[in-house]
Amino acid sequence: MKIPDKTIPYGHQWLDDKDIAAVVEVLKSDWLTQGPKVQEFETALAKFVGAKYAVVVNSGTAALHAAYFAAGIKAGDEVITSPITFASTANAALFLGARPVFIDIEPDTGNIDPNLIENAIRPWTKAIIPIHFGGHPVRLAKIQKIAKEHDLLVIEDACHALGAWYGKKKIGNCQYSDLAAFSFHPVKSITTGEGGAVITNSEEFYRKLLMFRKHGMLTNSLVSDKWWYEMHFLGYNYRLTDFQCALGLSQLRKLPAFIRKRAQIARIFEKRFRGNDYFDLPKEKDYAKSAWHLYPIRLKNQYRKQRNQIFAQLRRNKLGVQIHYIPVYWHPYYQKLGYRRGICPAAEDFFQREISLPLYPAMSGKEIKYVTDTVLKIFKKVSMNVKNR
Repeated sequence: MKIPDKTIPYGHQWLDDKDIAAVVEVLKSDWLTQGPKVQEFETALAKFVGAKYAVVVNSGTAALHAAYFAAGIKAGDEVITSPITFASTANAALFLGARPVFIDIEPDTGNIDPNLIENAIRPWTKAIIPIHFGGHPVRLAKIQKIAKEHDLLVIEDACHALGAWYGKKKIGNCQYSDLAAFSFHPVKSITTGEGGAVITNSEEFYRKLLMFRKHGMLTNSLVSDKWWYEMHFLGYNYRLTDFQCALGLSQLRKLPAFIRKRAQIARIFEKRFRGNDYFDLPKEKDYAKSAWHLYPIRLKNQYRKQRNQIFAQLRRNKLGVQIHYIPVYWHPYYQKLGYRRGICPAAEDFFQREISLPLYPAMSGKEIKYVTDTVLKIFKKVSMNVKNR
């Protein structure tokens, strides 16, 4: 088995001539920043997920920040979330002076465990922030029920999950939440280069989001004959450009095909890896259809201590594997804030077992076969070493 010249990354965008043409068309127009493609993309995105409003911003982090602000999260509040996520889920609460409270996960999905949420609710808790880890939806109905009983908001970190389904509804429709945040980073379901969006069915939140991404300002229409604007609160320049939105529109049209290809690759992996003695596979629960942003395998107990060795061997064989994620509260910054290791044992165990294998729509059949063959070859070698000790 020949090692490829280029590394097969864990995720990668898929751009074609139509995407390029869409961007070039805008670059040749009169608009570069906030032009007609922005609203067109927002309308298409809201329609795709089945919600009333979408507001696009310049990153997934900005989307989370904007969503928390619109929800009224402020200094002194607490938000409940999972530590198995990129740090921005928690950081966005810190931006506003709030405190993230980390709840342990379901070991099989990597998602927040709804059964543990109520014990963490206090009088100053403001919101529950579930993350659809790897593109697999959380148990939204159960989380919404808890939120309603305690008068809390639900804000979905759906950055992994554009194109996923919860029951018969697409993630982002906000039937079970107040807001949902998406990311359009190149490894996500679709890309605008960098970018993100907040979805909501609340007109109040929608208007706050529009102002927040533009310095907290209200302005008159560009076609009005009156000049006027005024700043109502401290906002940010989180605008997404017109040419990025043109790319997003083009990508959105291909999203169903992207998700089908991701699911197809996941089925191939499941077939090739089924019954192996080395690691557990990700599974879709009966209430969900994953967007398969990640393919996170979890090493069985006897190989846990060899995780770093296995990771290094996979990398040396040109597999751009990744680990998702170091528990947020393990980061030095969070340690300085007073968080301590050990508060979420299932999450910490998940982190120490997890490796994300390459999975993205543009993978060729040859690349898929190389991934499965190489993974099994390396684990077989490691297994022999473990048995000989």
